[in-house]
Amino acid sequence: MAARWPHGIGVGIGRGKSAGESESKGAGASAVEGPGRGRALRIALGLVAATLAATTGWLGTERYERAEEAGRDQDILAAARQSALNFTSLDYRHYDRDSKNVLSGATGEFAEQFSAQTAELTKLVATNKSVSEGQVLEAGIVESDERTARVLVVADSKVTNLSAPQGTSRNYRLQLDLVYEGGRWLTSNVEFVG
Repeated sequence: MAARWPHGIGVGIGRGKSAGESESKGAGASAVEGPGRGRALRIALGLVAATLAATTGWLGTERYERAEEAGRDQDILAAARQSALNFTSLDYRHYDRDSKNVLSGATGEFAEQFSAQTAELTKLVATNKSVSEGQVLEAGIVESDERTARVLVVADSKVTNLSAPQGTSRNYRLQLDLVYEGGRWLTSNVEFVG
């Protein structure tokens, strides 16, 4: 800080200011500069920096959580679409493979029910020479969290068999319940809703 002598000439002490610099501040300089001003400024800057850091951290966490949720939603929809496609696409010529595709994306009650009916369905599909070519038109998440999801799926299929060799169209409105097991989303229940 520049010391002031009684006759108005500043002498640089401590901060290395020249006499010209001290004089240019004028008479009010000593009232503004005080021993606590530098400390108060450092505290204020520290508070601003802490606030910015906290805000940046919060925004980063929010962005990460939204990205994680969007990725989870995409995984849920992909699993539901594939499960519905597998369920509506069955061919008597390779029903074993098709039923395994259904079961590979299934768990719980749905896996048990489908497994229990596979032998009977295999005979029925082979006898009728049934071919169903499914197509998922739309899918949307009704609700989801980190472990479970409910998805509505709109699907169509063209079904050919002995009684309809030209094929008939079928429309499906399915509600799929999914659970997150073993690092992937699996269908635990399927209901026809319309």
